Amino acid sequence: MNAPCIFFSGNTKKSVFPLWGKRAMDTGNTHREAPLDPAIVEAMGISPAALEEVEAIVGRMPTVEELSTLLAMWESNGRQQGLLGWLRGQHHTVERHEYLYADSDTTHKEIREPRVKDCIPLAHEVMRGLGLPPLPPRQRLARKRLLYMVGNVATGFLDSEYARRCLHLATDPVRHESEDDEMAYLHIILTSLHAAKVISTFCPVGRGGLFATLARGCTRSAGFDILTCREVRLDAFLFGEEGGRYLASLPEEQDDFFLLKMDEARVNCCFLGRTTTGRAVVDDMDYGMAEEYRGVENRREL
Repeated sequence: MNAPCIFFSGNTKKSVFPLWGKRAMDTGNTHREAPLDPAIVEAMGISPAALEEVEAIVGRMPTVEELSTLLAMWESNGRQQGLLGWLRGQHHTVERHEYLYADSDTTHKEIREPRVKDCIPLAHEVMRGLGLPPLPPRQRLARKRLLYMVGNVATGFLDSEYARRCLHLATDPVRHESEDDEMAYLHIILTSLHAAKVISTFCPVGRGGLFATLARGCTRSAGFDILTCREVRLDAFLFGEEGGRYLASLPEEQDDFFLLKMDEARVNCCFLGRTTTGRAVVDDMDYGMAEEYRGVENRREL
């Protein structure tokens, strides 16, 4: 199920390759000076459209080794999406905040990025602090659905429940008018797709970030299995509360049409993963039953 996120930097589609692979892996520099024979590409089963997509991501013509790595990652996903659809589903824009990886930042660079397993107790702590009820029935997740984040990926985490509760930072939530405008635009698009039965559910990513929204949408029979983006801090990706984002679920047969509509609307989206049979899985690490993150008082009749 594991489909990694692939980034375009800004609107220039500048390559930050290689980014395929799990967060825990150190892929290093995979670039090799190997000629790319069109016959080999054809034999690998890569269509011209898919090759163009890879070339846009890499920022140049990819090497045979890079294509092999891509195919291996796609096949590890069970080929449950077409290659071209899988590639297009990874596109989203990330605007880095200076404190994330900039050496010149002296204020926040010492905030250690947690590991995947470190986020298990952090997630419990965030959910306890929020004390929010489950999502309404119409927004709850069902099994056998694809999961997408619609809108920009969160790269900040300072103004969040996570920062206040786990990092003990005295910060207040910040709302920007531009985020409200973007939410209104996304809501119109997603409402239309929901009415046309292209997507099953959609819900704004709010307090507690992506993880809290996923957990609140789970039931005893439906959990989630997602892969995070290696170019964004793990805590920001899971717990960041930046506005202008929705979590959407959809049947697999609607995937290509959904991505087409996102492209037509010039909306960023990020393929997260799939719903599971009640468990919460992040970067291949089992976080336990998803309902455990809602609290005992919120588990009834779900």
